[in-house]
Amino acid sequence: MTKEFIKIGLVSISDRASSGVYEDLGLPTLKNWLDSALATPYQMIARLIADEQDEIESTLIDLVDSEECSLILTTGGTGPALRDVTPEATLAVADKEMPGFGEQMRQISLNFVPTAILSRQVAVIRKQCLIINLPGQPKAIAQTLEGLKDEVGNTKVHGIFAAVPYCLDLIGAPYIETNEVLVKAFRPKSAIK
Repeated sequence: MTKEFIKIGLVSISDRASSGVYEDLGLPTLKNWLDSALATPYQMIARLIADEQDEIESTLIDLVDSEECSLILTTGGTGPALRDVTPEATLAVADKEMPGFGEQMRQISLNFVPTAILSRQVAVIRKQCLIINLPGQPKAIAQTLEGLKDEVGNTKVHGIFAAVPYCLDLIGAPYIETNEVLVKAFRPKSAIK
């Protein structure tokens, strides 16, 4: 029997990084986090693009419709600046909005910076793919995915990734398992394989 794997799209959205002004940190941060967090094998499809709504939309559509990704994580372009259009592009390609992800990311980030209320991350479903906009700062990416832990490493506030595996189950995507030391996936007992 072949072990199930998942295709994951990673999209870093930055005018300056995509034009070579500075090195992109979003894609390596996402890959390193997934390498640590996932117990399930995955195939990564990465894109580094500019803050252009049409380009973001076409990239997300391609990753879902052609590449058949089941999960897409984006980073960057979610603030209030004029060039920040990632949420608009994400909502434009959506079949369903999943507002709880954005709400929880902002709640977690407010524990670190008061400007977290300026973040506009969204999450949506397109076909059988969950698309999540993450913050642009590498440290904030890990914080929102993992949640808040106390001094000895016990979870105080769940990160958003705890809900991702069950969400993927519900939309017909591959069953994934996590490294429980980093992030424990939550599923009802009836959904655990």
